[in-house]
Amino acid sequence: MKPWMVYLFALLLVGCASGGAKDERALKSAKIHTELAASYFERGQYSIALQELGVAMQADDEYAPAYNVRGLVRMKLREDAQADKDFRRALKLDPGSASVLNNYGWFLCQRGHPKESIARFLEALKDPLYNTPDMAYANAGVCSIKAGDLVAAESYLERALILHPGMQEAQIGLAELNFTKGDYAMAKVHLMRFMQVYEELTPEQLWLAVRIERKVGDRNAAASYALQLRKRFPDSREAQLLQAGE
Repeated sequence: MKPWMVYLFALLLVGCASGGAKDERALKSAKIHTELAASYFERGQYSIALQELGVAMQADDEYAPAYNVRGLVRMKLREDAQADKDFRRALKLDPGSASVLNNYGWFLCQRGHPKESIARFLEALKDPLYNTPDMAYANAGVCSIKAGDLVAAESYLERALILHPGMQEAQIGLAELNFTKGDYAMAKVHLMRFMQVYEELTPEQLWLAVRIERKVGDRNAAASYALQLRKRFPDSREAQLLQAGE
């Protein structure tokens, strides 16, 4: 499956209020090249995405969505200091942008600051025009698990499902939540619901699947997920955990 962040592209290119009146041609150019960059990012062509973003910023260096997308690209490239700077710049240019808040929150969560990330998701949800609040709730749920707040996590994930019944991102979150709570049978139920749509899992999701199947006693399924993890992501932290026998 595609990385979690890719599901946020519906939020990336929503118009923002850059400071002051801008030349229409420059603004149009920045928007077009940012959209191209987002498309290249989605296809994994990160160097081309960065080139397009450079063109966008030359046209309009105050176009917040360009910094938002570049933050995602740099996050993917593990250029964390630069990614953090880009997200902060985007928020300075467009403080109320739900998409930037959501993306920056996910960045913080993935880089070991889950408690700090929750505030970003909740701030994004204050925007009455936010078109995918289910994603912010799902992200808040997953990051609340990382923060150790299982009660809040369950509440956020349930809100995501109310807004978007069957939402796959919420399903994998509930799989992790139930595994953490020790309800392994229900964890597998949510894992299977998730995989009805997404069969190719990330390293983190494969590692979760291995552990769930081990707990419910399905050795064949556990071995299958473990093999996928070793073959597809041999250098991942999760593959190292598997190798260590954790």
